[in-house]
Amino acid sequence: MGILNITPDSFYDGGRFRNKSLVIRQVETMLNEGATFIDVGAYSSRPGADDVSETEELQRILPIIELLIKNFPDVLLSIDTFRSDIAEQCIHAGASLINDISAGHLDKKMLKTVAKLKVPYIMMHMKGTPKTMQQLTNYDDLVKEVLFYFSERIAKAKDLGIVDLIIDPGFGFAKTIKQNYELLNKLELLKMTDLPILAGVSRKSMIYKTLESSAEDALNGTTVLNTIALQKGANILRVHDVKEAIECIKLTQQLQ
Repeated sequence: MGILNITPDSFYDGGRFRNKSLVIRQVETMLNEGATFIDVGAYSSRPGADDVSETEELQRILPIIELLIKNFPDVLLSIDTFRSDIAEQCIHAGASLINDISAGHLDKKMLKTVAKLKVPYIMMHMKGTPKTMQQLTNYDDLVKEVLFYFSERIAKAKDLGIVDLIIDPGFGFAKTIKQNYELLNKLELLKMTDLPILAGVSRKSMIYKTLESSAEDALNGTTVLNTIALQKGANILRVHDVKEAIECIKLTQQLQ
């Protein structure tokens, strides 16, 4: 899954793809390098990110969907949003699946909307909001609580008729660096949900703070953690750098 952030303030590529020709070039590159999905986000979920109105999110994202569908008719667009109205309008505009950082907690209409739209749904583990999540890192048993969270969310989604579910443990969301590595180390335990697992560690602070570097210098670290995630059972890698992620997938497949 290739990341396309069309926000001015994302932690790594904020503001980089607001020009339409740059967007087309970036998506073309990611597709040529082997991306299955393009994940389009118009609301930055980095820690402490400012709130964005629903109107502004929609104004950012709808023209990009129309642009990409026009230029890449077969593209599978994932929409990174926690708002049901945004999700609905984007699916009607041609997107294929919804990627919700809140698993329906930040918009009570989201699960019903996804059920109505009959599209795949990625639900992520997070506590609070992007603005408050880093103050909510207290767990008695991290992995156990993440599993309880997903069991409740999965049951609710299935009760509403959502068939195609993917879970994302939410690296960096309401978790300390130490907790991120604990979760990665025990990622295979999430396989008991019998659902595909998405791992999103690309260029995150769990890498560059540990290495005392920066997001710009975190590609090698990303490759290391993507490889570990695949060996621990991840089915989808959400990345900024598709070529390198595809190489991870091809090489780890040789071990199986």
